[in-house]
Amino acid sequence: MTEQYVLDLQEVDETRLALVGGKGAHLGALARIEGIPVPGGFCVTTHAFRQIMAQAPSVEDLLDRLSRLNPDDREALRTLSARIRRTIEGITVPGDLAAAITGALSRLGDQTPCAVRSSATAEDLPTASFAGQQDTYLNVVGPTEILRHVSRCWASQFTERAVTYRQHNGIDHRSVDMAVVVQRMVFPHASGILFTADPVTGNRKVATVDAGFGLGEALVSGLVNPDVFKVRHGEVVAKTIAAKQRAVHALPTGGTQEVEVDAQRQEQPALTDAQVMRLVRLGRRIEEHFGHPQDIEWCLVDDDFQIVQSRPITTLFPLPEAPDQGNRIYVSVGHQQMMTDPMKPLGLSMWKLTAMAPMTEAGGRLFVDATRALSTPTGRAGLLDLVGRGDPLTRDALETVLDRDDFLPLLPDPDPAPGGPPAGGAPAPIETDPAIVDGLIERSQASIAALRRDIATQTGPALFDFLTEAFQEHKRVLSDPLSHQVIMAGMEATWWLNDKLYEWLGEKNAADTLTLSAPDNVTSEMGLALLDVADVIRPHPEVVTFLQSVEDDSFLDELPKHAGGTTARDAIEGYLDRYGMRCAGEIDITRPRWRESPGTLVPAILDNVRNFEPGAAQRRFEQGRQEAWKKEQDVLTRLRALPDGESKADETQRMIERVRTFIGYREYPKYDIVSRYFVYKQALLAEAERLVQAKVLPEKEDIFHLTFQELHEAVRSHRVDDGLVRQRKETFQTYHALTPPRVLTSEGETVNGAYRRDDVPDGALIGLPVSGGTVEGRARVILDMGQADLEPGDILVTAFTDPSWSPLFVGIAGLVTEVGGLMTHGAVIAREYGLPAVVGVDRATRLIRDGQRIRVHGSDGYVEILS
Repeated sequence: MTEQYVLDLQEVDETRLALVGGKGAHLGALARIEGIPVPGGFCVTTHAFRQIMAQAPSVEDLLDRLSRLNPDDREALRTLSARIRRTIEGITVPGDLAAAITGALSRLGDQTPCAVRSSATAEDLPTASFAGQQDTYLNVVGPTEILRHVSRCWASQFTERAVTYRQHNGIDHRSVDMAVVVQRMVFPHASGILFTADPVTGNRKVATVDAGFGLGEALVSGLVNPDVFKVRHGEVVAKTIAAKQRAVHALPTGGTQEVEVDAQRQEQPALTDAQVMRLVRLGRRIEEHFGHPQDIEWCLVDDDFQIVQSRPITTLFPLPEAPDQGNRIYVSVGHQQMMTDPMKPLGLSMWKLTAMAPMTEAGGRLFVDATRALSTPTGRAGLLDLVGRGDPLTRDALETVLDRDDFLPLLPDPDPAPGGPPAGGAPAPIETDPAIVDGLIERSQASIAALRRDIATQTGPALFDFLTEAFQEHKRVLSDPLSHQVIMAGMEATWWLNDKLYEWLGEKNAADTLTLSAPDNVTSEMGLALLDVADVIRPHPEVVTFLQSVEDDSFLDELPKHAGGTTARDAIEGYLDRYGMRCAGEIDITRPRWRESPGTLVPAILDNVRNFEPGAAQRRFEQGRQEAWKKEQDVLTRLRALPDGESKADETQRMIERVRTFIGYREYPKYDIVSRYFVYKQALLAEAERLVQAKVLPEKEDIFHLTFQELHEAVRSHRVDDGLVRQRKETFQTYHALTPPRVLTSEGETVNGAYRRDDVPDGALIGLPVSGGTVEGRARVILDMGQADLEPGDILVTAFTDPSWSPLFVGIAGLVTEVGGLMTHGAVIAREYGLPAVVGVDRATRLIRDGQRIRVHGSDGYVEILS
């Protein structure tokens, strides 16, 4: 069975990953690429590893114990993994296996120095590199030492870092096998790493070369700083030459040692520009073969490059599909919709089918291709102005790209159509009349009621035909010109008030107070309505005690068994009837709605019971209305004292009336969308249940990993590709590790923008001021609304908020988010409730620790950490 234990590198490629692991498969594939020099060697296959493991039955018990450990229990992980390694290293390699390994070594030469390298089956994959998790040994000489180091590689499957990595990523320790690569040792003049895409910016057109003297271990271990070369279009466009004081060299008798580099050589480049460009050409050939940007380890020997490893770069944000090779600029939808988490395929396809603008996807996120809008002077100016008012970071990111080397040259504005309005003209004026908003809301409710009624009779393929038509009604409602005029009227009035009152009175963000308790805001009403639910529950201590122990979503059925429980259940059910279609990340139809998972609301209800007195909702709304009225009287009085004051006051009063009439409606279209989404979802899940009953799917939630079109075909044909669903689930998990950028280019560059400000204290965290005032309090860093535990005076710090978070806003003193803009939902509701708020604070949830005291400067846009 020798052939099962050892395979020559030339005999393997990516198809034999399960036998030779990721590193071995990639090296074998590299060795087959014409013109790519790879040192010769062989792989000790996973069959050998499994035979060794079978000779250590005690390892099974240790693995069981290991799988039950908390991933954060570092001491227990360290102790147990060390025991497993010692056990494996103590096993004598069986005679037939030892003979296979030493026989392969003899073909290289018994005393040939070799590198002995681990090659796990979950390593160097397109979705996870597992880089550095197992061990490599250099300059190993002689059969005895080779066997000993092969055993050490097997044992390195259970290094503390490898075990911790698997525990944190939910990977079964038994699901990963270990092969070992034994490869002829290379003694280089220089070595390093080539990234065929810039690992920092993501730009696929820029290759980065890190280089140092001697073996690459000096760079990997951080012993020296490397020379860094950047290459674009066959030219070195930037380079940094480091002082390389030390290097790692091989010893004649085996092993390696650190040596000092001669003083006169330390600041010499490890590679010439010509060598760098030759290396990058090799890298591009390797990248083309694997179809993915590569992280390549190389060695330079006598002016010839040897490639000793290549793995995918797994940290790059994926590229959207494009219809051509032209330069393109994409803007994140998630940063506007307050949902930067990845979406499942059904969620992505449903949003694309119902959105007003064409969208593309990458990394489980949605993007709008803004190339066309940015290609003309008028379009560029208009888009930058609109984006900049809402999110300065996105504007800065766009300008960063547009300022660069004619990435997107400007084309002339098109000639206006004969007799048509001028390009970029102002929208038609709208009368300030509350009846307009009432009419829009009534039409929306009637349309949704008709959808619920008509969809109830649709099943099978006919349902999908019905939904295709329903999506057109969906878009018709959203594109209603009157609805758009109302939204813009409220936003433009807000901007006008902030600009003019700052110009005339020096008043910052005056609209923040003037919009307090504005009518018809369905999202702020949702938060206040949960205070009313708490009022119903508060008088029933047995119900409160029961809710404190709720662990699943069946609690509504149990409530009537407790004193006051029926009344409490009816109050919660009433709330769910109006708002149960909402949830965190609600633009993704696959996310569980509150109606499906009502337990999500329990922590917020209990916080309201504990922290508020009866009647709080009405009092808060009235208090906000009074503050807005007082602010209105104050600014009008001060304006009348100015030159031409009566005219300024009259115009301001009209704008205040306008903003209070229309700004609340800003939240209604989103409510319309998620109301329709819940109707669609219920119908699609009913179809999924039929597929489960017909044994087409194992579980109904599997439809979330199909697109709408694929689900239609599955219902029609009663067939689903199980492998596709499984692969989609795995891919979706990898998307969680990616951070979506505000702006993405067709070259793969991710750009997030920066605040160009110097008017904040040293050490302050800069963001966007969206709701005025200053507040100091305890930071509560919360990433899951269902885990909230808030006290009066707390300041909520989170990644992003969408409307589903508004029930928490009634109980906090301030808000800090990593994502957001002036008119995104969290900002609108913060202003409605009078909460000082700063959004768009980069890495806020990592830089601010839970429990720290912070001060939020909502008018000036920064956060101070006080202790």
